[in-house]
Amino acid sequence: MTRIHLTCTGKFDMLLTIENIETGMNRWVAALRLTGVGFFIGGAIVMGVFIGLWLDEWLGTSLLWLVGLILGLVVAFYGVFSMLLPLLRDKQDKENS
Repeated sequence: MTRIHLTCTGKFDMLLTIENIETGMNRWVAALRLTGVGFFIGGAIVMGVFIGLWLDEWLGTSLLWLVGLILGLVVAFYGVFSMLLPLLRDKQDKENS
């Protein structure tokens, strides 16, 4: 098992340990997947709000941006869950072996 140790010096002086994901997935694939999570969350929320604002302007209403925000949050949560599920399964499979 490969471990990466990160030392944070300063006010709290702590040692963080991160285990690499090696079963069934390349390290670069896992890193790119984790990096894309943040962009996916932001994109889903922003697109939901923009679509809601566009529908508000088109229909003459004023609450569809809130519906778009809620739908964007739901899509973001589901997408993040879908992206991280293989990583969680790999970790559970590794622990059970």
